[in-house]
Amino acid sequence: MLKINNLQVFYGGIHAVKGISLDIPEGAIVTLIGANGAGKSSTVRAISGLVRPSGGEIIHKSGQNLAGLPSEDIVRLGIALSPEGRRILPQLTVKENLLLGAYIRNDKDGVQEDIEWIFSLFPRLRERAWQLGGTLSGGEQQMLAVGRALMSRPDLLMLDEPSLGLAPILVREIFAIIKYINDVGKTVLLIEQNAYAALSVAHYAYILETGSVVLEGKGQDLLHNPQVKKAYLGG
Repeated sequence: MLKINNLQVFYGGIHAVKGISLDIPEGAIVTLIGANGAGKSSTVRAISGLVRPSGGEIIHKSGQNLAGLPSEDIVRLGIALSPEGRRILPQLTVKENLLLGAYIRNDKDGVQEDIEWIFSLFPRLRERAWQLGGTLSGGEQQMLAVGRALMSRPDLLMLDEPSLGLAPILVREIFAIIKYINDVGKTVLLIEQNAYAALSVAHYAYILETGSVVLEGKGQDLLHNPQVKKAYLGG
């Protein structure tokens, strides 16, 4: 689906991503875990076109290098981001936020079918379809952010800190949905500080520290790795 080679991201004089290389196979859940400032969000922002990489390649399955492409072109290639902090539009209704996620599409019947699918995934959003996004709870806003990203019908769904600030019961619900989305054919790149939840669902994982990959492996292997347990799982 996506191969990242020697990705570099700078913010002024800050070297946020230091030559990382990742492989995101089609149909997999791949997770990036690490503390704040590890470079996780900078990586997905570079993939999605929100920041311009200073070096390296982001090779799409089509063979195209995405580095430096506008965000809209990247969405049209089947890559969508549910950003950290949700970033829904508070003055729009739930349904209007979802429709915004489908802005590249012109198949009205298909868009309506997908809204119904999102409502089946997140029944609370159906109940609040005409409610303003800014009046939703944190968990409901997270559901809306994920649903909005899915409305472009992406092949690769990137989720940046989907569990941040949520109660444990909602974290379990969000991760069950992530697993289901993958089961129905979506590739998922998951950015998480909740290492246990991320490693529990991921097929493959990369651990980042200060902009570099320090460890990688199958999710279940890292879940039981003593080094990972000590640093990230409280073991």
